[in-house]
Amino acid sequence: MKTLEEIIKELPENIRLPIYEAFKIFKEDIIHKELTEIKEEIKEVWKAIKELTEAQKRTEKRVEELAEAQKRTEQRLEELAEAQKRTEERLEKLTIRVEELAEAQKRTEGEIRKLTERLDKLTEEHAKTRRDLGGLAHTFGYVLEDRAMKSLPKILKKNYNIKVIQKLKRDYLKINGEYIEVNIYGKVKKEEKEYTLIGEVKSKISKKMIDKFLQKCEKISKKSIKVLISYVFTPEIKKYAEEKGILLIPSYELEL
Repeated sequence: MKTLEEIIKELPENIRLPIYEAFKIFKEDIIHKELTEIKEEIKEVWKAIKELTEAQKRTEKRVEELAEAQKRTEQRLEELAEAQKRTEERLEKLTIRVEELAEAQKRTEGEIRKLTERLDKLTEEHAKTRRDLGGLAHTFGYVLEDRAMKSLPKILKKNYNIKVIQKLKRDYLKINGEYIEVNIYGKVKKEEKEYTLIGEVKSKISKKMIDKFLQKCEKISKKSIKVLISYVFTPEIKKYAEEKGILLIPSYELEL
């Protein structure tokens, strides 16, 4: 197949020359136009390349940021993993400690139960001892009262010039509808005047006991001779009783 130039060369000269000139001009226009278009396209390409480069830079920057974030995330995950490990270790230790405490609590409850049983037993024994001591105290008290009633007439006569005119006794007196227990009770004379003798026997004397005794005497008789008998009297009690007009008789003065 012939080219366009070969076809033009075969034409007559008078036709060939104008056509050749026209073709030359047309070719130059085409080339110029193509070059212009190519330049524009190149500009567009460079523009696109520049945009792509900028986008690439932004992408790389973003990738770097993501890589840093990933690195920080991985570091944080490692820290969380370590923290989780430590937490699990602490929980394991805590579980063991709780089990130990549960065992200790169990042993403690057992000991408390034993102590409670022991305490109940001791309480029961203590109550029995108190009952026994109470019985002994009453027995010794009655013995002391018996010795006092036997010995008082002689002691009162010799030391205080008081004469017993009615046999001394232990009794309950009904005063204003109330029964009052009296350890020692009787009638006596002093300087020809008659009095009611009211005596109390105690193993230990205190100010509080003396005050209660005085209240009892006041209920029984407004005119009485008051006597307290005990094993020992402290100086303070002696002074307090003497101020209240009470006669104190130590047990060692009584006949056996």
